[in-house]
Amino acid sequence: MKRGIFLLTSLLIASSLLVSACSNNNSSSNSASNTKSTTVPATTTQETPASTVVGLTEPFTATDLSKLPAVAQKRTDTIIVGLTDPSGAFTPYFQQSGYDGNVSSLLYASLINVDDKGLPVPELAESWDISDDALTYTFHLKSDLKFSDGSPLTADDVAFTWTILHDKAYDGDSQVLTLNVVGGAAYKAGTATTITGIKVTDPKTISVTLEKPNATALVTLGSNVLSKAYYGKDYKFGQLDYIKKLHEKPVGNGPYTLEKFIPGQEVRFVANEYYYKGKPATEHFIYKTTEGDVWQFVETGEVDYASFSATQENIDKLKGLGYLNVIPYTPSSYGYLQANLEHEQLKDKAVRQAITYGLDRKSIYVDASQGAGSVANIPASPISWSYTEEGINPYNYDPEKAKELLDGAGWTVGAGGIREKDGKPLSIHFLGSKSKNTDIFIAVAKENFEALGIKFEPEVFADFNSLVSKVEGGDYDLVSFSTPMLTDPSDGLLQFLNGEIKGYDNPKFKELYDKGLATTDIEERKKIYTELYQLLNDELPVIFTSYKKTVYAYNGRIENVTVSPFIGLAGSLPNWSLK
Repeated sequence: MKRGIFLLTSLLIASSLLVSACSNNNSSSNSASNTKSTTVPATTTQETPASTVVGLTEPFTATDLSKLPAVAQKRTDTIIVGLTDPSGAFTPYFQQSGYDGNVSSLLYASLINVDDKGLPVPELAESWDISDDALTYTFHLKSDLKFSDGSPLTADDVAFTWTILHDKAYDGDSQVLTLNVVGGAAYKAGTATTITGIKVTDPKTISVTLEKPNATALVTLGSNVLSKAYYGKDYKFGQLDYIKKLHEKPVGNGPYTLEKFIPGQEVRFVANEYYYKGKPATEHFIYKTTEGDVWQFVETGEVDYASFSATQENIDKLKGLGYLNVIPYTPSSYGYLQANLEHEQLKDKAVRQAITYGLDRKSIYVDASQGAGSVANIPASPISWSYTEEGINPYNYDPEKAKELLDGAGWTVGAGGIREKDGKPLSIHFLGSKSKNTDIFIAVAKENFEALGIKFEPEVFADFNSLVSKVEGGDYDLVSFSTPMLTDPSDGLLQFLNGEIKGYDNPKFKELYDKGLATTDIEERKKIYTELYQLLNDELPVIFTSYKKTVYAYNGRIENVTVSPFIGLAGSLPNWSLK
């Protein structure tokens, strides 16, 4: 899945960077990760207000476990979580959707992770060194690391992973290429057989040298590690298709191994005895991928965990069940409407601004969710240290302003009340995923756009992969997405980089983006990102929509559940146990 393709969601769990799927009844049991590596700021001093949600400011503990459905009470060694059906591409860096990423997040570990303040912490790497010029990163691996087949994990595996991400045939979402590793470009071009900037000192030590400093380099480099013996045995430069044949039988190094994938039903995992932290406390983990009502799954005990929009109605109902622990959570993501900038009517900034003024985002994303959300105007969450409202246009709902902009852009009202320009009607073909939230959007947008003289043509998909295919085919004007969790401000900007969103390639944006990564001084970075946010807030290459407020609800028997503002439940999931 390309990094611009993020499903509009509310749940975030179980991977370094995560998104999730919407479901009916203001709830979500589905989770999915984007394959992009986590990145972190050089320094984070701002506290993250992870508990600022409507109606719940502190975790709520189950009051009566005797009410837990019998099917859930009988489970002794298995925890079940809902997930939208993945495609089966379970190899890191090669996933086809975020849901594949949720699966691989249990199968693979990273060199480095981040803590609940977004700062780097050791995982497979025991420690690391950064040179004074911030160009060379040296990783020292833990002792006796193993893959799930029992084979050793060494620095050669790390070197192999970094190398294939520079292969000319690689077309995934890894950001390693953006770091400008010395010799990486020559390898990609086929003029060198190795990457000179990658050096293996011994089985536990590897270093990599960059051409210029990059504030996100440490954790971008410190992502998942692939087995060279398994994934590299058939590797030839320029040929990576063979990896697709290995997706169904992954060899990882994470807390679980893949037991069985039954499309449309479930993904079964069993605890990995070779996991570097020790075998997980719970022997079996299942992603339930059958479609159904989330509330029903929770109330019947078919799933042990779900995420819900933080409405007072949902919170009261969850508390009332008695057998659930409930945790308030503010995700570090943002929602947006991706605009097809290759379509003539959306090439004009004035039209995009008119749509933003003319769409009642407050009604859609705040009022309809009983306050469990807020309107977004920049590509950063309010919990980010880079967040600002300085010089930011809030685009408050103003249909008269929208009409004025459309008039100025040459779109005049024609027959039937639909605006026209050069004989062509102004229409918006909208794509969305089947959910109550999409229903709300369509109802409000239809009324708003008709009032502006815009023909509104919604199309709803029950299957996420079908929606993505439609987007990749270019047959749309607007589509609802959201980002995964964002750790570093640069994470929320990737989709605007190097023409990733077709039709948007602003040299000024690229200049500011590079400046924001070239320094580790947090105050200097804040100034740069403020200017960047002002630029994007004016140009609107996407229409920013909302920030979510969420609650997690889970079986009161499960112990050791914690949640991080930046990695969700990924850090604690291997420790989950049933009391």
